[in-house]
Amino acid sequence: MKVVYRQTASDDAVRQFRYYLIDQNLPQIALRFRDAVRNTIDSLREHPLVGARYRSRKPELQSLRSWPVAGFEAIRIYYLAESDAIHVVRILHGKRDVKRILERGSST
Repeated sequence: MKVVYRQTASDDAVRQFRYYLIDQNLPQIALRFRDAVRNTIDSLREHPLVGARYRSRKPELQSLRSWPVAGFEAIRIYYLAESDAIHVVRILHGKRDVKRILERGSST
C-alpha cells in the first residue's frame, strides 16, 4: 500500500521536527520523532483501519482517521485509508486547536 503525504502533513512534520531541533535544541528527540513518524506510518500501511474515526458533522471528514505517533502519543496522524493508499492529511499535536484546523482545511 502506498502512502501519499498532503503538503499540510509534510509541513506539520517539518514544523514539529524543527521545534525539537531548533526551538528546544534537542537533536536526538528530533531524530527520534522523525523515525517514529516513519515507523507509525509503516504500521498504518499494514493495518490502515486501526485508527479511530474522526468525529465530525462535515461529510468530507467522516472517513478521516487518526492514530498517535509511537512514542509521541500527544501527536496524532490524521489520514484517509483507501483500498490502495493511505493519504496522510495532517500530523498535529493535541495542544493545538485540532478541530478548528481540520474543519477549516476540510478539502480532504
